[in-house]
Amino acid sequence: MSLPFRTDADVDAAAPIVAAHLASGNLLAYPTETVYGLGSSPDDAALDRLANLKGRPAGKPFLLLVDGIAMLEAAGLALGPNARVLAREFWPGPLTLVLRGGEGKLPDRLRGPEGGIAVRWTSHRGIVRLLRYLGHPLTSTSANHPGRPAAPGPEAIEQYFLDPIAAGELLVLDGGTLGNVPPSTLVDCTGSVARLVREGAIPRQELRRRAGSMAP
Repeated sequence: MSLPFRTDADVDAAAPIVAAHLASGNLLAYPTETVYGLGSSPDDAALDRLANLKGRPAGKPFLLLVDGIAMLEAAGLALGPNARVLAREFWPGPLTLVLRGGEGKLPDRLRGPEGGIAVRWTSHRGIVRLLRYLGHPLTSTSANHPGRPAAPGPEAIEQYFLDPIAAGELLVLDGGTLGNVPPSTLVDCTGSVARLVREGAIPRQELRRRAGSMAP
C-alpha cells in the first residue's frame, strides 16, 4: 500500500494510518532530506522485522529520527559539549550524531560498538510533522538491500520490496522521487573528541568551518 506524502494535508491524512500500522509492529518506507528510509517503532519486535526486511547482519544498529531536542531528551539521550555545538549548527539537517544515554528507554540493540545510539533531527517537513503526531522516534535505514543502491522513489521501493508491500507489512509514503543526495554525515560524539564515522551530505570541511574545534 502507498499513501501520498507531499503536502501538509497528505501528511495529516496519512498520520493516523501510519500510527496504527506501526503500533501493529509493521514497517514504513518514507522520504527524508537525503534518501528514502525504512523504519519502524523503536521496539525489539519491530526491529526484528526491520532487520529481516533489510537483510541487515545481526549487531548492526539502526539510527533514530526525532523531531527536535525534546524528543531526543525524552528518550534519555544526552547531548555532550561536542554534540551540542554540532546540533546547534546543523540540526535540523543531514547530520547524524551518535549519543550516549537511552538506558531503559530504548532497546540496547540500537547501540553501536562505541555504546551510543545514532540520532538525527530530520529537516524533512513531512517526517517532522509525522513524528510530532506519533510522539516517539522512528527508526531509519536506507531503503535498499545490502549492496544495492538506495531507492530514489516509490517505484524502486516497490521493486525491492514487492512481497512485503503486497502482504501489508510495509507501508510506503510517496514523497516523490528524490534527487541524487548523499546520505547523512555521521559523527560519533560518545567520547571527549568528536569522530567522523561517515562523510556524507555535510563535508568535514563544512563541519570544521562552522563548529571549529568541536568538529571531528
